[in-house]
Amino acid sequence: MERIMLTENEPDFAGLVIAMDGPAGSGKSTVAKRVSDTLGLDYLDTGSMYRAATVRLQELGIDLHNSDACTAAVGKMRFAPAHDPYSGQILVDGKDVQSLIRTEEVSAVVSFVATNLAIRKIMVAAQQQIISDSVSQGRGIVAEGRDITTVVAPEAPVRVVVTASPETRLARRAGELGTSAQAESVRDAVLRRDRDDATVAQFEEPAEGVVLLDTTDLSIEEATAEIVKLAIVAKNDQLSD
Repeated sequence: MERIMLTENEPDFAGLVIAMDGPAGSGKSTVAKRVSDTLGLDYLDTGSMYRAATVRLQELGIDLHNSDACTAAVGKMRFAPAHDPYSGQILVDGKDVQSLIRTEEVSAVVSFVATNLAIRKIMVAAQQQIISDSVSQGRGIVAEGRDITTVVAPEAPVRVVVTASPETRLARRAGELGTSAQAESVRDAVLRRDRDDATVAQFEEPAEGVVLLDTTDLSIEEATAEIVKLAIVAKNDQLSD
């Protein structure tokens, strides 16, 4: 994996918050991890928190159709995602559920949790606390998800919506799932989840002041470099204030 090298003249990125949104298969997560690694910032995958909550609700035997019961249970959960972009570990109530959150079973039902507005309110507060802790402890963070640029971190110095053509997104997700993945199931997993989440979050079109980055024809390195450029400008602006 080629790593983007910064020059000695680049600023210290400690304390910087980068907010990234985008649909499935846009390259958002891959690029967010690379940006985190390049700039030495913490990483937060907010989507993994909804998946972790879904796993925990299933373990507790709570009907995902019972929104009130789900909300009450999630409100008591404690989430601890790893700061390392390549760890993937996420603890919920002290248990690492990393190996469970990407299963087809969870993917098929996570929208019941992710589109519950009361649960989203709980999650946003938890995500904002993670971001605040990272900044207050002198690190900084790259946070990615569906509503980071508009709800979770609307004041972040760098806000980006990462997108790509539908064909590109479907091809990328099929590649992630492996050659055995059926085209129709991939299409459903990508487009249905985007459609469901679009009812509660704005992540396909940038809000005012948010940069749109189309990765259809960009490599991972090129997309990462574009966001690094935005980070350099934002940090230099902070230093000059």
